[in-house]
Amino acid sequence: MTHTSIFRLLLIAMLAAGPAAGVFADDDDDDHNLARRLVSEGKIRELAVITEKVATEVPGKVLSVEFENDDGVYKYELKILRPEGKVQEIEVDAVSGVILKIEDDD
Repeated sequence: MTHTSIFRLLLIAMLAAGPAAGVFADDDDDDHNLARRLVSEGKIRELAVITEKVATEVPGKVLSVEFENDDGVYKYELKILRPEGKVQEIEVDAVSGVILKIEDDD
C-alpha cells in the first residue's frame, strides 16, 4: 500500500468521525456547518479534495484543519506534521484549491 493510499484511508476515517475526532481544530460547529453547506452548494471544494491535492505538494500527517472566511475568501488552514518531524501550516483557497501559503508553525 502506497503512502498516498494510507493517507487517503486515514483521511476518510477522520472525515467519517467528523469534528468529534478533532478534524476541525477548534470544534467550531458554525464553521463546520458553513463549510458543509458551501460544499453542498458547490461553492467550495470538499476537504478530501483539498487534502489530497495538498498531500502531493506537502506530504505528511494532517494534525488539524480550520475553515475560515478571510475578507470574503474562504480558506482551509491545515497543520501538517512533515515526515522529517516539523509542523507546517498550509493555507489553501477553498474555492480553487490553490495553496496560498506554506509556513513553519512556531
